[in-house]
Amino acid sequence: MPKFIIRPHFRLHEWVAEEKGYFAAQGLNYEFREQMKSNAARNHHLGDKVGAYQLYEQGPTSNVSCACHWTVNVSSSVGHGKLYADAYSVSPSGIFVPAESDIRTPAQLAGVPVSVGYQSGSHFSTIQALEQYLKPSEINLSFADGMLFSRMELLIDHKVPAASLFSAPYYFVEQLGFRKIIDTTFMMASLISGDPALEDIQKYFRALRTAQRDIDLRPDLYTHHFRKEFPSRFLDVMDTRRWGPGERLIFEPYTKKVFLESFKWIAEHAIFPEDKMGSGKYEESVISLASE
Repeated sequence: MPKFIIRPHFRLHEWVAEEKGYFAAQGLNYEFREQMKSNAARNHHLGDKVGAYQLYEQGPTSNVSCACHWTVNVSSSVGHGKLYADAYSVSPSGIFVPAESDIRTPAQLAGVPVSVGYQSGSHFSTIQALEQYLKPSEINLSFADGMLFSRMELLIDHKVPAASLFSAPYYFVEQLGFRKIIDTTFMMASLISGDPALEDIQKYFRALRTAQRDIDLRPDLYTHHFRKEFPSRFLDVMDTRRWGPGERLIFEPYTKKVFLESFKWIAEHAIFPEDKMGSGKYEESVISLASE
């Protein structure tokens, strides 16, 4: 039987489960691979309008991956994998500006380029947050500044006026004194790719559930793992003791109602072309092992 491929994705859970032997304790035959080499943020700049969805289009690099639930929703609908419906997660996220910026309210972001990842969580969540304050024509999203660490670096270097950041980069720019203009915390989901054994999927998530308990109990013991995926130029100034635990896994169902409401919102905002939305059918798009 092929090994179950695990790639950490800017969160603590896989690192904790690996460190504490939870995957092995479940009897999972697995291979642990780093998601992205972290020596330079520019390695995370994959081109204009290349985000989580485009990476899914290129094909799976692991058996379970994590992205914003909107992207996983559509990706599963078009057949790039199956949305795992027995759990979801929530990641802290926000739009940040430099401390010296004149921008202090969401309304002042009208017309200001906000760096986001294309068809990724920051894209969707920035629209949801700002449309409470701005007309659609006033929301100016910049997709040219790369994925998470790339746009974080550009913000720190004062090369962009505002950026949407989540997880560890959220905590880092907060540590450096950048100002959060609005919270954009969003839901994430898991995409099952390839053809892993159902029992391996169960073992994987049982290990993550145990890791989540450990993180909840003593986050201070584990935030240092964020350093493993960070660009090396920032390691000397990072103080992960000041950071929060980031993404939190919630072992509740990603329901049909949530799927359909999210799918409708995506369609209404024309974020994907209509012919790229897939079937939009929950039963064809998800996998649930709750009754297995």
